[in-house]
Amino acid sequence: MTTVFVRIPEDRVGVLIGPGGRTRRELAAATHTEVTIESDDGEVRIDGPDDDPDGVLRARDVVLAIGRGFSPPRAARLLKPETYLGILDIKVTTGHRDKAGLRRIRSRVIGTRGQARARIEDLSGCSMSVYGSTVALIGTEEQLARATRAVELLLRGSEHATVFHLLARLRRDAALEEALGPGAGVPGE
Repeated sequence: MTTVFVRIPEDRVGVLIGPGGRTRRELAAATHTEVTIESDDGEVRIDGPDDDPDGVLRARDVVLAIGRGFSPPRAARLLKPETYLGILDIKVTTGHRDKAGLRRIRSRVIGTRGQARARIEDLSGCSMSVYGSTVALIGTEEQLARATRAVELLLRGSEHATVFHLLARLRRDAALEEALGPGAGVPGE
């Protein structure tokens, strides 16, 4: 039996359990695991068969994503093949540790009425959640690379327009490379 322990914030435990335990049951069924949640401290135990550690790891990532602010349906994107979770710590990237500084930087990443976050999601293809002192991303390897670069630039003070133009260019380059085939390269490189 493969076992993994994860701890999530106590205020996210109810979301992980879901109405009448539905979210926990659906996650366990989708990953062929057993998910046990300690609601007192947010500790989650995930057990699965030794012959399928991938199910345990996918369940762990979904639990972590829900713990980082994603809704269960958005976190379930991690159940698809070649989809990964990335978590950036705002404190590490910026050095800001005070509440006022973190609030200001989170606001920068989210934008007015969530417009910056929505634009990053649209241009990168990633799903994004800003929770506490972290920015969590869900996407393919390429999508994560683009979104991570954009978020890090915003955290370091780059202008929104500059970051959005970069993301649009990276998305165009990726689409062109995919259309030309692997190894063809992008003109102008």
